[in-house]
Amino acid sequence: MNDKAAHRSSKAVPQWRRQFAAVGVLLALVAGVALGEWFGWPFLAEPLQRLLSDTLDRRVRFSADADPNASDPNASHANAFRVRFVGGLRLLTPQLEIAAPAWSSAPHLLLARDVALDLRYADLWRAYQGQPLRIQRLQAALLDACLERLVDGRASWQFGQKPESMALPSFGSLQVTSGTLHYRDMPLAADVEARFSVVDGALQAVAHQVTTGSKAVALDQSASVMQPASVLQMNASGYYRKLPLKMELVSSGRLTSSDNTAPVAVTLNATLGRATLAFKGSATSALYPSGFSGRFSLKGPSFGAVGELIGVTLPTTAEFQTDGVIDKQGSTSRVRINDATVGSSRLNGAFIYEKNRSVPLLSGQLGGARLLLADLGPALGTMPAGASTLDKSKIKGKVLPDRQYDLPALRAMDADVLIDISHVDLNTSFLEPLHPLHGHLQLKAGVLTLQDIDARTAQGQLKGDLRLDGRGSKALWNTNLRWDGVRLERWIHQARAEGLPPFVSGRMSGRATLQGQGRSTAEILADLKGNIRTELHDGVISHLAVEVAGLNLGESLGILIKGDDVLPVQCAVADLVAEGGVLRPRVMVLDTKDSTIWVVGSLSLATEKLDLRAVVSPKSFSPLTLRAPLRVRGSFASPQVSLDKRPMGLKLATSFLLALVNPLAALIPLVDSGDAGEAKRTAALCQGVMQRGRAKPAATAR
Repeated sequence: MNDKAAHRSSKAVPQWRRQFAAVGVLLALVAGVALGEWFGWPFLAEPLQRLLSDTLDRRVRFSADADPNASDPNASHANAFRVRFVGGLRLLTPQLEIAAPAWSSAPHLLLARDVALDLRYADLWRAYQGQPLRIQRLQAALLDACLERLVDGRASWQFGQKPESMALPSFGSLQVTSGTLHYRDMPLAADVEARFSVVDGALQAVAHQVTTGSKAVALDQSASVMQPASVLQMNASGYYRKLPLKMELVSSGRLTSSDNTAPVAVTLNATLGRATLAFKGSATSALYPSGFSGRFSLKGPSFGAVGELIGVTLPTTAEFQTDGVIDKQGSTSRVRINDATVGSSRLNGAFIYEKNRSVPLLSGQLGGARLLLADLGPALGTMPAGASTLDKSKIKGKVLPDRQYDLPALRAMDADVLIDISHVDLNTSFLEPLHPLHGHLQLKAGVLTLQDIDARTAQGQLKGDLRLDGRGSKALWNTNLRWDGVRLERWIHQARAEGLPPFVSGRMSGRATLQGQGRSTAEILADLKGNIRTELHDGVISHLAVEVAGLNLGESLGILIKGDDVLPVQCAVADLVAEGGVLRPRVMVLDTKDSTIWVVGSLSLATEKLDLRAVVSPKSFSPLTLRAPLRVRGSFASPQVSLDKRPMGLKLATSFLLALVNPLAALIPLVDSGDAGEAKRTAALCQGVMQRGRAKPAATAR
C-alpha cells in the first residue's frame, strides 16, 4: 500500500511545476551566458589556449596582465583577457602570441599587444574547408609578424599536420598603431623587413579617376563617396632575388580586403637593385590589391631584368626609362606606354597581359619614332651601346654575338604583338636605316616568329619572315628574306670627294634562305646552311675602282689626270652557299665592258676567318698592269687586304731582268693584251646565272 501511495503522490506533482523548473534552468543558462558574455569568460583563457594550440599545432598564448608599454593601458580590453561567442567570435586580450614552427629560428610567428580580434563563424567554416582565413577585424597597438618560407615549400603561416593552403589571411578591417613585418623567402631569395601603421581617420569624401590617354576611366561611379577612411604607411627594406630593395607605400581610404567595392588612393615608390618604380593611383585594397589603376614611371638596367621580377618575358635591352598608365583588374592588366626611352631609342605601345590562361599571353602594339638595334644588343647576344671597354674586351677578338639565349623564358609566356616603328637604326654608319618597319611578332609554345616583315630602305623594300624555335636545348633559327629595288649607292654609304660618282651604284634584288641551330647567335651562324643570292640591275661602277683593283697603272694614271667616270655594269651576281657555317661563292662576278672581276674563296662564320681572292681580267689592251689577284684574309675583327705576291713578283722579276738588257724591254711584262674570248664566256655565264635566278621564283610561284 505504501508503494502505491508513493506512486500516486509522484503523479500528483503538477505539470506546471515541471515546466517552471525547465524555464528556470533555461533562464539560468541564459543568465550564465549573459554573465559570461558580459565578463568575457575570463576562465576560458587557459582552455582556449590549449584548444588553439592543438588545432593549429602551434603554441598559442594569451597574456594575463596588461603590457606596461601598451598605448592605452586604461582601455577595457587591455586589462584582462575577454572572449565573446554571440554573433561571432570576438577576442580581446592584452597580448596574443602564436609560436613559429619547430623548424623556424624566428622568435614567433605573431606577437600582438592590446588585441581586438573579430571572426565570423562563416569565415571560420570556410577556413576549416581549406579556404584562406578571413579576419573580420583586427586591432592592435603593436603587431610583430615573422613570416618564413623554405626551399621545400614549407611556410610558417601553414597550420596543422597537413597544411595545404599557401594563402595569407585577408582582413575586413585592420588597425595597427605600430607594426613590424619580417619576411624571409628562400625560393625568392628575399629577406625583407617592413614597418607599418594603419590608423583610422575621420569621414572624408573620396573620388577617384584615372586618365588613360584622352579617355577618362572612372574608378568610382559616384562623384563623391563618404566613407570611414584609414591611412596606411609602410616602409620596407631588404633584399628580393638577392637585389637590394627599398619601398615606401602610402594609402588612404577604407583599407579592407579585395571584396571592398570602394577604391583607395595608393602612392608607391620602390627601388630594386638599379630599377625604380613610382606609382600613383587607386586600388581595390591597399592590403590585397586585386585591381588597381594609375600612372606609373619605371626605369632600370634592362626590360628583361624587370620582366623577370614580375613574371613577364621581356627582351634584354640597354638601360631604359618609361612612363604610362596601368589598369589591372583580376588577372588581366592593360598597360599604355606613352614614352619609353631605351638607350637612344624612343618607343611607345599599348599592351594587354592575361595571366589566368594556361600560358600567360602578352598582346598589343609596339610603335615608336626610333629604334637602335644596339639598344636591343643584349637580347641579340651583343654588347649594348655604350658598353665599357672592359666589357667589350671580354669578347676576346670575336665579332659575332656569343651571349647565350634565355630559352626557358621563351616557354614561360606567349605573345602576339604588332610592330610599327618609324625608324630602325642598324647600328652602323655604313648602312642606311630601315624606315619604316612593320611586322607581326608572335611567341607561342617557345617558338618566336617575326612574320610579315615589311621594311623600306634606300628606295627599296625588304620582306620576309624570321623564326626562332626555343623548345629544345638549342634554338633552331630559320630566315626567309627578300629584297628588291634597293639603291646600292644609298644603302651603303660611300664617302667620296664632292662631284665624284659613287664607287658602285644600281638596284639590288635578292633572297636569303638560311637555317642554323645553337644556344647563341654565334653558335647558330657557326652551324649555318642555306643560300644567299643577290643581283645588281642598272648598275654602274667607278672606272678608277676597277683599274686600281686590277693594278692597271697606266689606265689609273690617265683617270687621275682627266677625272673619274663610271662604267656600266653589264652583269653582277653573287650566289653564295652556306654549309656548316662556311660561306662559299658558287658564282660571284661583276662584268663591265672593260674588265671582269671574279671572287672565289671562303668566309667562315664558325671561326670568323676570311680567305677571299678577287681576280680582275681586262678585256682589252692594258699597258702598265700587274694583274695581281687581291687577297682578303685574317679575322672578322682584323681583316687584312693584300696582293697575291707570286704572280706580281714574277712579273716584277721578269721586268727587272729585261731592264738589264734594255730599259724599254722592262715594260713588256707589264703589258696585258686582254682576252676577248674569255670576256664573252664570262658575260654569257653571268647572264645565264641571272636568268636562272629569275626563273626559280617564277617556278616556285607556279
